[in-house]
Amino acid sequence: MPDGAIWLRAGRRALGRAQRRRAVRVVPLHPGAHDRVWAVSARYIAEADGGSRGNPGVAGYGAVVRDSESGLVLAERAEYIGTATNNVAEYRGLIAALEAARELDIDELDVRMDSKLVVEQMSGRWKIKNATLQPLALQARRLLDEFARVELHWIPRLENAAADALANEAMDNRSSVDRIPDTPPPNPPDPNVISPDPSVNSADPSVVSADPSVNSADPREVALDPREVASARPNLVTAAPGPPPKLSLVLLRHGETEQSLERRFSGRTDLPLTPKGEQQAAAAASRVADSIEAGQISAVLSSPLRRAQQTAQAVGQALGVPVKVDERLREIDFGDWEGLTFDEARRAAGDAFGTWLGSPDAAPPGGESQAQCLERVADLRNSLLREYADQRVLVVTHVTPIKSLLGEALGSAKAAGRINLDLCSLSRIDYYEGRTVVKLVNEISHLGSL
Repeated sequence: MPDGAIWLRAGRRALGRAQRRRAVRVVPLHPGAHDRVWAVSARYIAEADGGSRGNPGVAGYGAVVRDSESGLVLAERAEYIGTATNNVAEYRGLIAALEAARELDIDELDVRMDSKLVVEQMSGRWKIKNATLQPLALQARRLLDEFARVELHWIPRLENAAADALANEAMDNRSSVDRIPDTPPPNPPDPNVISPDPSVNSADPSVVSADPSVNSADPREVALDPREVASARPNLVTAAPGPPPKLSLVLLRHGETEQSLERRFSGRTDLPLTPKGEQQAAAAASRVADSIEAGQISAVLSSPLRRAQQTAQAVGQALGVPVKVDERLREIDFGDWEGLTFDEARRAAGDAFGTWLGSPDAAPPGGESQAQCLERVADLRNSLLREYADQRVLVVTHVTPIKSLLGEALGSAKAAGRINLDLCSLSRIDYYEGRTVVKLVNEISHLGSL
């Protein structure tokens, strides 16, 4: 190992095959052409970059994951993050690169960046004094800990052209990039091996899940009468009969309020439904009551906020089930950003807004982080698993609690962030022994033109 390189032992974790010791090797500043420069040991390379036009100013990041042997690009990520500093954007790029690599099931990775600050801070040689960067560094460290081995290299900017181009593309277009080329994953699954988690098995009809509830290749289900298809109304059943879940959780977002009309941050602000919101709640209540599972709903729970309680009461009355209020279902507290639009909050908060967007551990001033919200709704879910074992429960709540539960179920908070949740939309998560299945997301057929 070259002089000055250090190993950061990150402890142990279960990798599914065995417990391995993993480490992050941080390589010192680019050594140039020198006889002590060694060949890349990891098969996969991640390149990350971030930029800010004004520092702070218009900011974005780019990340590329590639096969080091063939040079084949496996994933490209980029995102415009509003107004932020260059350092915030660089950290966001590192986080995106690590997330992309983990989604490809990569365990050993060579990370390359042209940010000396990020490399030195992640090595532990430089302290992270900037409070804005601390939660981003913590998130990056947690991601690094998921790998068996990582090498972190500093490289000159010219050698980071691909990630730099992606960052500029995001800033130019005020958009995001999430491209995965049509190539096999780095560790393609053996088609003869069935995953212990049936929810991750492929749709190949020759591969049969151990859980019949996730198989739908039965040809008898294909030959449907077209008239039946045309007249069929969507319902909450989305799979063939199978072993029942330990808990089936139906998630209903509340109806319209004045602030949702104006797309303002509305957390602790206790607003009533608009007349249109009341119509939406009634439509959702009819949708649930008319479904074939209506009689299976054992309980209706609601956030304490008025907009949720009004929606829940409409559903409870339609089902003949009393509504229980649970504090853990309240919306996230947006602190000083309450009542502001997205753009107003971004202008008021500066760097802190970009940090909040990029880290679940960051909170608005005087508010609550996404991680704190997930903690309380996960606690509620665990309570429901105990209290309503083998039953179905409907909860009426808000965007962030629903996305928190969906993100946890999908194993990706970032993926859940891309989900659109309309007012009075229905989603559903089924919790089985040892696994979770998302059965429905943002179902709004009952709303019609509302």
